[in-house]
Amino acid sequence: MKKSLLAIVFSPFLLFAQEVPKLTDEVAVKLSEKPLHCITQEYPNKTAHIINNENEVPLSPKALHPSFYGCFDWHSSVHGHWMLVRLLKTKPGLSIAKDIENTLDQSFSKENLQAEADYFTKYQLTGTFERTYGWAWLLKLDEELTTWNHPKAKIWHQNLKPLTDKILVAWKTYLPKQTYPNRTGVHPNSAFAMAFAVDWARSAGDKEFENQLIEKAKYFYLKDEKTPAYLEPDGSDFFSPSLEIADLMRRVLPQKEFVQWLDTFYEKRSIQNIEKIPVVSDLSDYQTVHLVGLSFSKAWCMKGIAKSLPDNHHLKKEFQKTAAVFLSNGLPLLFQGNYGGDHWLASFAVYALED
Repeated sequence: MKKSLLAIVFSPFLLFAQEVPKLTDEVAVKLSEKPLHCITQEYPNKTAHIINNENEVPLSPKALHPSFYGCFDWHSSVHGHWMLVRLLKTKPGLSIAKDIENTLDQSFSKENLQAEADYFTKYQLTGTFERTYGWAWLLKLDEELTTWNHPKAKIWHQNLKPLTDKILVAWKTYLPKQTYPNRTGVHPNSAFAMAFAVDWARSAGDKEFENQLIEKAKYFYLKDEKTPAYLEPDGSDFFSPSLEIADLMRRVLPQKEFVQWLDTFYEKRSIQNIEKIPVVSDLSDYQTVHLVGLSFSKAWCMKGIAKSLPDNHHLKKEFQKTAAVFLSNGLPLLFQGNYGGDHWLASFAVYALED
């Protein structure tokens, strides 16, 4: 995007940060260009495949993952596909809707998705592959298709089912064995993944999985007090560990219990710290650019938490206002970096812009 056009599209966000940025059709088209480009870009690539023997050395990313080989890594491809589904579902009149549909038709072919499912049994040591970040985005993608009453969505959802089933079996096997949560600000964060899993379980009517997740969430986080969020973030975080926990707990606790928990969870100095805009010193650095994503994930957590709070709670309006600031900060930066951000940030932006 040219700098002048960037200014035209995003200058209202910068000038009026108190207003919540909106996912207009123009912004949606610009964001969709990112995954449309990278979904079929095989290299550079970080496969995360464990090579078990010399016969697996020559395998390319596309040979391993015929649907989700692009966008630098498997999970970014998955949530890039989620984003395109979401936009096609909510904005069917976009000028590039047909391009999106054609791309999804190719990725969601029955043959390709069966190969994605077979990956988890064809190769050794795949039990930890994309656990649990990629698993969470796969369920979010399936949830989007499940809740869309459209002929194409029904076909894509059915084709995705073998892979979804593999992920579910893996997660249901792992969850009882997960003794401790991962409180990191990057991919292994447990609270983020569990929040998406709860959403999926409720949309799919999987009450048993939902209850397992709720009980595990309480086991992990219900006794948390005075969380040290004043120490956030680490240098390559795209999640706020504390906000992800709060965003999960608002899903699993009744409002009154959630308010009591939240008031004990955060101290004033931690609130003040998590409301600070991340400093991104180098947009071209593949790790440092994670901090742009931190603005988006903070925004979606704060919006969700605010929605769950009663009107008289002091954080409700504060988090709503701060979420708008984070969105206003993150959106212009998204278009100023390189492939280190291009392969994933647009998905975070779309999710953060959701109401």
